[in-house]
Amino acid sequence: MMDLLYKLAKENGIELSQAQLEKFQTYLDMLLKWNRAYNLTSVRKKEDIVIKHFLDSLTLVKLFEAKGIDVSGKKIADFGSGAGFPGVPLKIYYEEKIDLYLIESVGKKCIFLEMLSKELGLKYTVLCERAEKIQDKFDIVVSRATGETFEVLKIGKNLLKENGLMVIMKGKDVEEELKPYTLSMHFKGLPERKFVVVQKWSG
Repeated sequence: MMDLLYKLAKENGIELSQAQLEKFQTYLDMLLKWNRAYNLTSVRKKEDIVIKHFLDSLTLVKLFEAKGIDVSGKKIADFGSGAGFPGVPLKIYYEEKIDLYLIESVGKKCIFLEMLSKELGLKYTVLCERAEKIQDKFDIVVSRATGETFEVLKIGKNLLKENGLMVIMKGKDVEEELKPYTLSMHFKGLPERKFVVVQKWSG
């Protein structure tokens, strides 16, 4: 499976090292094991997890490049992280360059994310509560498949520092009002991906 991830990532201009691929393999094994008991994700086949979760999460790397966003030293929050997507794949890729926080309100998912951190040997912070209650502020907030876009934007905006960026990963349908803030990108092995990118400004 990691051969597939390496190949598809490379075809999309994302180079993964052997050490990173080993972490993705550990992630896959752990997700499959926990999913049997805790239903962390509806995606159950190995190949689907590699493509629909791992590869899809990594498309943010290309978005950041396309928008000229330097993530080094940035405090990044994954809002509605679930089983760790897209946050944990980003952490595997960027490693110590980013300071990652995973926001997830479901207890069993939080426990999985804490255990995953130990298994992967990656340092990130799990915030196990509703996003509305979090007082911390972040440079970048990313969100994937967490519900109604305007609600996500409203809550996500409150998590941002001034001039921070909110990135919502969407499928093909984007609300008319958000189209001016939307970047559409094509990736090999994936359906078209749209990113809603909104900056928080003063005032």
